[in-house]
Amino acid sequence: MPKKRISPGFKLFLLISPFMLLVFILSYFPLYGWAYAFFDYRPPLKLSQCDFVGLKWFEMLFRNPTQVKQLLKVMRNTFAMSGLGLLVSGLPIMFAIFLNEIKAPWYKKFVQTFTTLPNFISWVLVYSFAFSLFSNSGMVNNLAINLGLIDTPIKFLESDNHTWLKMCLWGVWKGLGWSAIMYLAAITGIDQELYEAARVDGAGRFRLMWHITLPGLLPTFSVLILLSVANFLSNGLDQYYVFQNAFNREHIQVLDLYVYNISVGGQNSYSPATALSILKSIISVTLLFVVNRLSKVTRGETIV
Repeated sequence: MPKKRISPGFKLFLLISPFMLLVFILSYFPLYGWAYAFFDYRPPLKLSQCDFVGLKWFEMLFRNPTQVKQLLKVMRNTFAMSGLGLLVSGLPIMFAIFLNEIKAPWYKKFVQTFTTLPNFISWVLVYSFAFSLFSNSGMVNNLAINLGLIDTPIKFLESDNHTWLKMCLWGVWKGLGWSAIMYLAAITGIDQELYEAARVDGAGRFRLMWHITLPGLLPTFSVLILLSVANFLSNGLDQYYVFQNAFNREHIQVLDLYVYNISVGGQNSYSPATALSILKSIISVTLLFVVNRLSKVTRGETIV
């Protein structure tokens, strides 16, 4: 009897099945922890030994005046950080375009490598670097005092001045080169005949960048910006956790950091923190479907 041939679709399914399993284990299986939002969990008791309270913690988030006031401050910081992130989202595309115009291959590789390396440095090491430079006894203050520019150290880190801007700049420094990689890859996909035809018509380098390279990158930029809008409430934790202190807590505490602080950061309020995380996830998924619909209306294509 002839052997049955395995269909190409089944082969592809076998190839992606390990990754689907990882996604299930890392992304969906932990959703079991949402059950803590409906119990009055008190460690180290088992969940079955705690009282079921239903939607108590969800109601507390909006009925407790103190909690509402604190949550509004946190949301203000979250919206400010995410808004600044959207404002500077055009920097990687500009960096990629100008980097692509470098003619010397060795210098182009050096710049790309040098700007990409910070992405692989943990935020703990970034803060250590920042502390060495900008603390009261850091290199910048010592140099300024020795040169007679200032009499007392400037409190760069131990201050609440311009906290949003400082966090945005650190984020740009760390992620600019890495974010530009996708745009550099998209540039290689642009039809080179367009450049040749434009040069024949007398277009210079800036005309080529403005009329060919930039329009060719706009679809990639549109998808990334829409995904950023969908993740508007997700600022991450690492950066703000290492830079927070008693002086800047008022403006640095974003939603992810706030959830950490009220859960394992000292208050041990696991159930309210879980409830807040659930609301954040629901809002993020809603934003994803909204921007997906917006992409369908404006571009004729969906992103998910």
